Amino acid sequence: MSLQPNYLIYPTLLDSFQNYLRSDEIYDTYFGSSENPKYTLEEFEQKSFQDLIDRINRIPFESEAADKGTAFNEVIDCLIENRKPRADMEFHSDRKRGVIVAKFKGYTFEFPLRICLEMRDYLKGALTQVRVSAPLATKYGLVELYGFADELLPMKVVDIKTTSRYYAFKFKNNMQHLVYPYCLIESGDLVNEFEYYVTNFKDIWSEVYVFDYERDVPILTDVTENFIEFLEENRDLITNTRIFNE
Repeated sequence: MSLQPNYLIYPTLLDSFQNYLRSDEIYDTYFGSSENPKYTLEEFEQKSFQDLIDRINRIPFESEAADKGTAFNEVIDCLIENRKPRADMEFHSDRKRGVIVAKFKGYTFEFPLRICLEMRDYLKGALTQVRVSAPLATKYGLVELYGFADELLPMKVVDIKTTSRYYAFKFKNNMQHLVYPYCLIESGDLVNEFEYYVTNFKDIWSEVYVFDYERDVPILTDVTENFIEFLEENRDLITNTRIFNE
């Protein structure tokens, strides 16, 4: 009989936790040079804490930027698979203006056709939205790590990112490039390369990480255990008991 995990965790939660721990650094990046910042440091740290709790509890939130990223990802998947969009989205191509128009959640987004086709060609043959999972042993018991890889190529996982501003190694603190290769390797797929494929809808950048099992599993375990400690310390605020596999 296989052991049941004590926790069910996906990488976005670990990313949000890392951002919470780095809230003072993030504050300095966005507000440090402002004479009239939107938040004080204390207010920003509290907001980061509440954002993390809300994400754990799966509280719906409005974000045009997030919805734009979701719509763009679906456009690329549809182009790769030569299929229609999912039921809650509507796409059409305006070749005269050189854009793909996407309607989603009341928003209308326009994506440059050149960028869409370049991404499609680069990701040709990829499997899209592949669910991966694997157990991770921790000092607090077994954890099931799981998630959906945007694009899976024969020897590489690719995650599509959209951003208004890109700088080198922007996603180095993200956990996806640890979680997804770990899950695939534990499942018998020797995929150790992870690429963030990033666009601001004008240019495209590639940010590649190579997973080293001996180096990276201890890092992944340490972050996961720290997150579990946060969960237990704030258990009275958590309504999503699925994370505790309940």
